Amino acid sequence: MFIVDAHLDLSMNALEWNRDLTKPVAEINAREVGLTDKPDRAKAVVSLLELRKGNIGLVVATQIARYVSPENPLPGWHSPEQAWAQTQGQLAWYKAMEFAGEMVQINDLDSLEKHLNLWEDKTSSAEKKPIGYILSLEGADSIISMQHLEKAYQDGLRAVGPAHYGPGRYAQGTDATGFMGAKGQELLRKMEELNIILDATHLCDDSFWEALDHFNGHIWASHNNCRALVNHNRQFSDDQIKALIDRGAVIGGAMDAWMMVPNWVRGKSDPKAMDCNLDKVIDHLDYICQLAGNCLHVGIGSDLDGAFGREQCPYDLETIADLQKLEDLLAARGYSPADINNILHENWIRFLRNAWK
Repeated sequence: MFIVDAHLDLSMNALEWNRDLTKPVAEINAREVGLTDKPDRAKAVVSLLELRKGNIGLVVATQIARYVSPENPLPGWHSPEQAWAQTQGQLAWYKAMEFAGEMVQINDLDSLEKHLNLWEDKTSSAEKKPIGYILSLEGADSIISMQHLEKAYQDGLRAVGPAHYGPGRYAQGTDATGFMGAKGQELLRKMEELNIILDATHLCDDSFWEALDHFNGHIWASHNNCRALVNHNRQFSDDQIKALIDRGAVIGGAMDAWMMVPNWVRGKSDPKAMDCNLDKVIDHLDYICQLAGNCLHVGIGSDLDGAFGREQCPYDLETIADLQKLEDLLAARGYSPADINNILHENWIRFLRNAWK
C-alpha cells in the first residue's frame, strides 16, 4: 500500500550526520562503524532506497536549525542569521536531490496530483520513481523576519512548526512553558496570509492554545502521540487532541520509543526489553480514533532517524520500509481496508487537497 510519512529529518541526516541517503541503509551504517559522536551511529533506518522499497512515495521533509541565547543549554546556533544559513544549506541538499532525480518537491495541488498519478502507475518500477517531499520547517527560529518567511514560501516551504525543544524566538516548545506573544502572533498572521500549514507538534501547552486562538488556517500535527498513554508534555492531552480534531487536523503517529511506551530511559532502555514494537504506535493511533469516533484524523509521522536509530525505535522495524507491516497489524486490530487506507495515506492527502484547493 502507498504510504505517506509526515515527518522525516532527511536534510539533517544528510548534512549534520553526513549520511548519503542515496545509498542503502546497510552501506550508510557500515561507514559509521566505530563513530561515537552521536548515539545513533551505525543504527540508521532511513534512506531514499528504503523509502521506495516501502512504497513510501510522499513525505513531509524538514529543515531544522535552532537559535539559542547565551543562557540556553540546548545545542543550536548563536544567531538567527546562522540558523537561517543552516536551513539554506538544507534546502540546497533537497535541490541537489531533485537535480539528481532522487526527489521532487510537492508544493501545490497540481504537483501533488501529478506525483500521486506517477506512484499509482504500476507499469513503472518504484525503484525509478522520485520521492515526493513537502518542505516543512521544524522550529521557526531561523525565520529572521517576515520577509524571510516570504522567501522561504517562494522556495517551497508549506508547513511551519513555530517551536522545537525549549524556548524559541516565536513560541515555547517541548520542556518549556509560556506563550507566543506578539512576535509569535505576527508569525501566525503571516503564515495564514501565505497559506502555510501550522504544525502544532512540539508547542508547549500555553503556546499550543494561543496558536489555536490566533491562527485560522490549516493545522496538522506531523508527529505527536498521546499523553494519556505516555505522560509527558511532549505528548498531547485529550483536550488538545479533541481541539485538533475539531479543526480538521491530522495527527501523525511518532516512532521514537520514549514517546511510544512509558518509563523509557534514554540511553539505557532497550526496545525489545520494553516491548516497544509497531503495535505500540497503533495504540496511540487507536486512542485518537476512539476520541474522534472515526479514523479520519490520524496518519504516520514516523520521525525515524530523527536523532535516534534502531536503539530507540520499534524492535520489529529494521528499516523504514517495514512501515508496510502496519497494514497487516491494523487489519489484525479490526481496522477495515478503508480505515487502513485512510491511516496510511489518504488522510494526509485529503488534508492537502483541502488546504491547497
